[in-house]
Amino acid sequence: MATVEDPTIIEFDVRTDEMLVNMGPQHPSTHGVLRLVLRTDGEVISEVAPHMGYLHRCAEKIGENVTPIQFIPYTDRMDYLAAMNMNLGYSLAVEKLCGIQAPEKANDIRVIIAELNRIASHLVGMGTYGLDLGTFSPFLYAFREREMILDLFEEVCGARLTYSYITIGGVHDDLPEGWTKRCTDFLDYLEPRIEEYHTLLTRNHIFVQRTANIGILSKQLAIQHACSGPMLRGSLNRDLGDPEWDLRRIEPYCGYETYDFEVVMPPFAVAPETAVIGDCWHRFYVRMLEVIQSIKLIRQAMARYPNAQGTHRADQPKHLPAGEAYVETECPRGQMGFYVVGRPAKDSVPLRVRARSSSFCNLSVTDAICRGCLIADIPAIVGSIDIVMGEIDR
Repeated sequence: MATVEDPTIIEFDVRTDEMLVNMGPQHPSTHGVLRLVLRTDGEVISEVAPHMGYLHRCAEKIGENVTPIQFIPYTDRMDYLAAMNMNLGYSLAVEKLCGIQAPEKANDIRVIIAELNRIASHLVGMGTYGLDLGTFSPFLYAFREREMILDLFEEVCGARLTYSYITIGGVHDDLPEGWTKRCTDFLDYLEPRIEEYHTLLTRNHIFVQRTANIGILSKQLAIQHACSGPMLRGSLNRDLGDPEWDLRRIEPYCGYETYDFEVVMPPFAVAPETAVIGDCWHRFYVRMLEVIQSIKLIRQAMARYPNAQGTHRADQPKHLPAGEAYVETECPRGQMGFYVVGRPAKDSVPLRVRARSSSFCNLSVTDAICRGCLIADIPAIVGSIDIVMGEIDR
């Protein structure tokens, strides 16, 4: 029997070197010009440092040098996948500062358009997420449906990406004749296809293996990092009495308090056994179910629209009063806030304009939820955050 002193026994000290690996800013799975610096021990992630600033557009500074109506097109270019929602948030902040109340008809149109844009945004999120994880078909199907929404937007305002349609006091123009019928036809077409997406992706065995029990974000961690939107709601638990944290419900605007809809939160009866509340799969599924709720909201708003009081737009303010206003709205990626300060002297240009980005806060949790995962899990985790760099580097 060999002993420790036996010269035939060789002891090995097996170690791996730490490496710093760049993922981006041109990596196909980083959803924009985002640079991630990964500290790895072999294939295991020990630290992730997001580096931003490759797309900075100085939007806030520009907002302090143009009138509010001139700044609306710049909000389009923040979250360019949900430009209508960006228009709405800034318009509400200026309206609050000026004491303007949008007419009932304008609010109905705003709800219709904002929820259509939420659907379009979630479709892009679903399609590109499938692309990140190696499947191309959901991407094609999602963009096919999104093109139909863009056709409806083009009828309304003539644009397909940067709209400037929702504006201060309401919306630029009333809905065209026959538009609500075409919108209803689209919803009738889309609704049964959502189940097909679930078959194709949500319940796909490979997709579940790549997303379930990966990138777990606890409720406490989400709150500490000020996460919001589907990122936060995917970590809440309705059975434990967690609040329905959706600004459309808790701090309603545009009359959302009068609509019937459900705030989507886990647990879900169809969740895979391997899925844990707060993982990538739950964040993805929250967005998919929110599409159903948006369809429900659009149908209600279109039923109200023909009998709505007032016009599509209130009178524009001649100048901004002294004071300040801050408004947050529930955008597809979370709570987007706009802060506007009027000048003491009567002036049409704001003294200060600031934006609170939901994607910025959501991205800040990347390091915490990536530690201990593999390099191959990074696209799945970052994709589940569903960021838009135009909103972050504003």
